[in-house]
Amino acid sequence: MTLARKTISVIGLGYVGLPTAATFASRGIAVVGVDIREEAVARIRAGAAHFIEPDLDAVLRRVVASGHLRATTVPEPAEAFLIAVPTPIRHDRTADLSAVTAALASIAPVLKRGDLVVIESTCPVGTTAKAARQLRDLRPDLSFPDTAPEASDVLLAYSPERILPGQTLRELVDNPRTYGGLDHRSAVAARDLYAAFAAGPSRLTSAPEAELSKLVENAYRDVNCAFANELSLVCDAFGLDVWSVIGLANLHPRVDILSPGAGVGGHCIPVDPWFIHEALPDRTPLIRAAREVNDNKPLFVAGRIAEAASRFAAPVIAVLGLAYKPNVDDLRESPALRIARELAADETGRLMIVEPHVRHLPPDLAARDGVTLASLDEALAQADVVAVLVGHDAFRSIDRALLAGKAVVDAVGLTPGLEAAAAAA
Repeated sequence: MTLARKTISVIGLGYVGLPTAATFASRGIAVVGVDIREEAVARIRAGAAHFIEPDLDAVLRRVVASGHLRATTVPEPAEAFLIAVPTPIRHDRTADLSAVTAALASIAPVLKRGDLVVIESTCPVGTTAKAARQLRDLRPDLSFPDTAPEASDVLLAYSPERILPGQTLRELVDNPRTYGGLDHRSAVAARDLYAAFAAGPSRLTSAPEAELSKLVENAYRDVNCAFANELSLVCDAFGLDVWSVIGLANLHPRVDILSPGAGVGGHCIPVDPWFIHEALPDRTPLIRAAREVNDNKPLFVAGRIAEAASRFAAPVIAVLGLAYKPNVDDLRESPALRIARELAADETGRLMIVEPHVRHLPPDLAARDGVTLASLDEALAQADVVAVLVGHDAFRSIDRALLAGKAVVDAVGLTPGLEAAAAAA
């Protein structure tokens, strides 16, 4: 069967699954997208995404109208199944793979000989092998690569995504891709499937190596973010500007320190390192320490804001940003959101939250007295304290004259000297 005639089923139509489904469909391939959220499926059927991603709606309108992409809540037979569901951590920082096991269980009844299953969700090492055991228990009439390498009925591989929200459609095509199979046939089949659009370099490997490599990528970034965030605490204690210090240090040709922020957010970096630490806690003290530094940074920033607010009798605080990174609507694991929640819970002051990429506050914040979603102009006009938590482009043109008499806490270095300018005004 040629690739053009294959039907691909993407299980999980979120920030990764939906762009992936749309990209396959844009190549003329029949794609069935599956998601348990009926409201998301309804929007996709209407040719629209349920989150903000540049150019995605335009692609969706075309592929839905052409019939190349259909959305449903129940899996259907296909020749390839891609699992792209969330893998969060529990409160005890262990991996929650319930969505992966549920997705595998949902496709088991429609699997047949010759099918390919690819897990894209970020998972602990060994997850793909466990998936084979789960599917074999559910479908004992079929063989899988762990017990029938190079001769199984169903192929099974792991291929993690490498995308940046806001640039997802381009990065799906251009970024390097790893295909880790439970056997060589599975890795090759996964590579051949994604060749429909993946133009970046590719590498074939084993499933465990592919699983660990994805975790290592994000643990590496987390450790580097932690160093920058820890430097911000050091500079605060010395009364120095951390961005100036880092700029000077980065003059060294072999030094490239990142910029600190309000913490570390998103669906990957705050989560994935724990998967490594959970498996080998005695061998990963650095990974754990980095996670703790980055997890504690929002509390430090909230404390700085509370200290600034204490100078006013009835403080009004402009909270600039809720998303986990600039110019997106994604609130997952957002340090800015955590800071807003800390301030609201402590009743630090009246919060005027400015987040230009969302229409409504999260329910827990919206339900609190003294917490409102405001425009930037409204918030700056009324605020005693201005807390810059996300480097949205919309905040880059703040008129420093508007900060006269206000306390400023800039956690992201959006405007050099912003805090000093306010203090001097």
